[in-house]
Amino acid sequence: MNYWQGAVLGLVQGVTEFLPVSSSGHLVLAEALTGVKPPGVFVEVMLHVATLGSVLIVYGRRLWELILGLFQRSPDRIRYIGLLIVGSIPAAVIGLLFQKAIEEQFHSLTWLGIEFIVTGLILWSTRHLGGDKTVPGWGSALGIGAGQAFAILPAISRSGSTVAAALWAGLTPAAAAEFSFLLAVPVIAGAALLEARHATVNIAAVGLGPLILSFVLSFLSGVYAIRFLVALLRRGRFYAFAPYCWAVGVLTLIWAVWRG
Repeated sequence: MNYWQGAVLGLVQGVTEFLPVSSSGHLVLAEALTGVKPPGVFVEVMLHVATLGSVLIVYGRRLWELILGLFQRSPDRIRYIGLLIVGSIPAAVIGLLFQKAIEEQFHSLTWLGIEFIVTGLILWSTRHLGGDKTVPGWGSALGIGAGQAFAILPAISRSGSTVAAALWAGLTPAAAAEFSFLLAVPVIAGAALLEARHATVNIAAVGLGPLILSFVLSFLSGVYAIRFLVALLRRGRFYAFAPYCWAVGVLTLIWAVWRG
């Protein structure tokens, strides 16, 4: 991977990670367009770690409050941490059981196209939704977690599926965004730990300089993407990305057929 390819991948990841259009799907498309052939899913995971840093910047104060609440034995904050743990279980189970199968299909353009279309359907289903809850119930947390587990597929948007599930559960847009983004922290951190076993070999194959550039651009653009999405949610325009996902899905399928 050279520097311009690293810059493209970093910006694509940062901008699309928190917008409900699937960052992984766009990364695979960007890799195909730029000719990058990374080993396994190492680059994708490292760029997700960069956007994890974006979450820590935007929601760092909230995370610190939760950590303090744990030591102060605050019932509300302990319950919220418990909800995040419950919501993390489905993705952890699916990731451990089906990691190899998912990696084998990760760069399939045909599956990407289908998954983009499904993401669009998920987003479209949220029109006219608007609840008043600020915290999900236990069942809702598990349902939101199931949405996150579904997003292990590359072109199923993680933010799209989890925010949509939270809106279906009756959360306010701001609360849905917060729970969705905080829920990403343990899953992305866990994926990074799994990939860290092969870090030395993969960094050598990718190139340290381009990887650092990609990481920094992904982190910075991710901060702005989070703030943009929260503003969009508050205006009730979350579903507006559905036509875009459908268009990308159809074009990806056409490209897959053309490439044979």
